[in-house]
Amino acid sequence: MTLALEAQRKEAEDTLTLLAAAKAAGADLDGRLAAALLELEALKAEEGRAETLSAELRAALAARLNAEAQMDQAVSDAEERKRLLAAANLALSNEEAASAESARKITLLNEQVAALRTQLNGLQSILDDSASKDEAAQVQIQQLGTQLNAALARVASEESKRAALEEAERKRLEEEAKELAAYRSEFFGKLKQVLGNREGIQIVGDRFVFSSEVLFTSGDAVLQPEGKAQVAKVAALLAEVAGDIPDEVDWIIRVDGHTDNIPLLGTGDFRNNWELSQGRALSVVEYMIDDLGFPPGRLAATGFGEYRPVNPADTREARAQNRRIELKLTER
Repeated sequence: MTLALEAQRKEAEDTLTLLAAAKAAGADLDGRLAAALLELEALKAEEGRAETLSAELRAALAARLNAEAQMDQAVSDAEERKRLLAAANLALSNEEAASAESARKITLLNEQVAALRTQLNGLQSILDDSASKDEAAQVQIQQLGTQLNAALARVASEESKRAALEEAERKRLEEEAKELAAYRSEFFGKLKQVLGNREGIQIVGDRFVFSSEVLFTSGDAVLQPEGKAQVAKVAALLAEVAGDIPDEVDWIIRVDGHTDNIPLLGTGDFRNNWELSQGRALSVVEYMIDDLGFPPGRLAATGFGEYRPVNPADTREARAQNRRIELKLTER
């Protein structure tokens, strides 16, 4: 590339020399033209001489135009060579920059290779150390395997014991359920004997059912005197039966409130049948605790609103059946 640049530089100098010669020829032609013009003025009278001079003048002008054309071409060639020279210099500069960048990258790669070799040496040391540790680990693994087998044996033994305890607990719960069922049967049998066929009071399976009209006035949750008397009889029987139930049987009396499906007007103490059913169940529970001395831990109050009807028919009689308080002896 340097030789090519030198050749282009030589061509440019030759072009500049030709350009200087062309300019000198042009100046000479200008002088000749001026002299010819002077002679033409002086010899105007001589027609033949004028024609000769005119021809010479035309020849001089043609020569000048040709020289100017050559000069323009020379200038154009010189400019093109100058442009090529600049491009060559730029390419040379880029090549030198690329060479410098390549040298920098090679240096960086050498540094990275050196660092990788250092890391490789370190990894080899770690590998050698790991090999020695692995032997010790194998011994430890064997010891741990022995300990694990012993632990698994202990776990199996504990699982067997736990299964036996669970089976014993299941049987105990079954016995408790049987005992509670027996006491429930005894309780409801006594209720039937005591209450007989009173209107508004029923024994339905394992539930004792009060009609709400027996206990409360319409839309109210205040327990009426007649209702208190009926609840007191049931509570007395419950207390008698409860005295015979073993302590390990975790029993409760659940008091459930139910209403019909007629919406409340919203002008009383309760916004809806949910609240009314809960309020009535709570009134019975509070009376049993506060007035009859029944243990609070053995009672629960629940309201079901209109959503557990015993008779789904849309009749007056069905709605009366659905307005009720139920007492149920059950497990917690």
